[in-house]
Amino acid sequence: QVQLVESGGGLVQAGGSLRLSCAASGHTFSSYGMGWFRQAPGKEREFVAGISRGGGNTYYTDSVKGRFTISRDNAKNTVYLQMNSLKPEDTAVYYCAASPPIYYSSSYFRSGSYDYWGQGTQVTVSS
Repeated sequence: QVQLVESGGGLVQAGGSLRLSCAASGHTFSSYGMGWFRQAPGKEREFVAGISRGGGNTYYTDSVKGRFTISRDNAKNTVYLQMNSLKPEDTAVYYCAASPPIYYSSSYFRSGSYDYWGQGTQVTVSS
């Protein structure tokens, strides 16, 4: 069982930056692939970024490439999402998620690959 708690959301102007954190409970954090998803009002939850267990492989949806960076610190049981050059269309509730070992990169992009989810943190980008 893994419990995930996100933090770092808030209100920011377009062009600004935020860093989201996701703290995980348990002693097996390093065995989980991690992902960030987001859900805007009236829209389906969508994949944002993913990172492999050791942090050596990262994955991004096209709309955030070059602006967002996912990273993890296994010693601190924490995964991060650095978000730069934010746009109003980035406004959403952001969720982190944990998955048992992922062996296919395409699986990071699918919400069904993840067994554990945080409660979400709101990110609002004003124009």
